[in-house]
Amino acid sequence: MTKPVTSLAFMMLVEEAKVALDTPVHHILPELKGLGVYAGGGGGVPFATRPTAEPMRMIDLLRHTSGLTYSFQNRTNVDAAYREGRIENWHGNLTLDEFVVALGKLPLEFSPGTEWNYSVSTDVLGAVVERLSGMSLDRFFEMRIFAPLGMHDTFFQVPADKLDRLGDCWTLGPDKRPRLYDRGAESAWAKFPRLVSGGGGLVSTALDYHRFNTMLLNKGALDGTRLVSPKTIELMTTNHLPGGSDLAAMSRALFSETTNAGVGFGLGFAVTTDVARTMMPGSVGEFYWGGMFSTAFFVDPVERISMVFMTQFSPSMLYPIRRELKTMIYSALER
Repeated sequence: MTKPVTSLAFMMLVEEAKVALDTPVHHILPELKGLGVYAGGGGGVPFATRPTAEPMRMIDLLRHTSGLTYSFQNRTNVDAAYREGRIENWHGNLTLDEFVVALGKLPLEFSPGTEWNYSVSTDVLGAVVERLSGMSLDRFFEMRIFAPLGMHDTFFQVPADKLDRLGDCWTLGPDKRPRLYDRGAESAWAKFPRLVSGGGGLVSTALDYHRFNTMLLNKGALDGTRLVSPKTIELMTTNHLPGGSDLAAMSRALFSETTNAGVGFGLGFAVTTDVARTMMPGSVGEFYWGGMFSTAFFVDPVERISMVFMTQFSPSMLYPIRRELKTMIYSALER
């Protein structure tokens, strides 16, 4: 659940007036200047593109309306080009700067701001944080977020003296039986990634992420330490989809970490806008996200509760644990 951390890091820089939500992305990442929208080609044929109606802006990265995609969407010639270039590979391929260069050579799937697609947008946002702060993303996280919040077990690389605490990760094989995906004692997370990803890859504990949640519930502060103002958290947890739309109307993604109906998107979080349409108990204004290994969290400012769920089962679409968790938690509330 790295994306909300990266989004918060960016908003800290917004508060310092180093960038704004409507800043064109290419002002900070010139490698992305002139990106066009896919109009044909791929599969060995050169891409044809058409101009975007508007430039990609920082808000598009935060709310996944950038026109970027993920290779695992398996839907278009654009995400096929992502797979061919292995541009999302955390180990042994591209650095974050090289990743941005690679994206600058590929077309967008749609003109920014017109549709929603779960994508590498937050990875690009991580590159923006690096360029603006002059610090590596992992260093920014540690100095500006984790250390102040007392999150001492959250990092991109598990230290050798803590590796025995890392759980094994599982998936389902072609026969639908459990298969070991990443053994904790020999984990890929024992090595520092070549691609430091703002979109994923952090390892944490339930206690650490609970502290992050509590800071959000407290509108930017925890134990006397304030990271951002209450108004910044309010801005981040407001639906920013154009026209007040929801994901059911705007999403073209085959996969997401959320349901679509009655759900908008803020600046790094899914936001419940219509409880009835989600067909789950909850509150208007509740915000949340999940991770690729079925981890999940939500923060409900109406009921003043938060939840963090840690598990090791990939991919998260295989079992609807998040729906069951929310149903059980809300059914236990009394007034």
